[in-house]
Amino acid sequence: MQNGRMHNRIALFRNDRNVSRRELAEAVGVNPQTIGYLERGDYNPSLELGLKIAAYFDVPVDLIFSLAPFPSLTDALRRAGDA
Repeated sequence: MQNGRMHNRIALFRNDRNVSRRELAEAVGVNPQTIGYLERGDYNPSLELGLKIAAYFDVPVDLIFSLAPFPSLTDALRRAGDA
């Protein structure tokens, strides 16, 4: 982990599912500004909030949050194509 920063894919999941910050915030019980802070890495979520966000998108928490940077989607797709 670098400097206590948690990496996330919240914006990716929101955009993929056409969900606004406001919609996600209301669903998980936080201010829309908090979602922005999370997406920019300005704030690490509590365990409860991280689990609520993962549950909202119906995915395992480790698909959204990681202690290590996520590989770029381009690199991941390239590696998958090489397999």
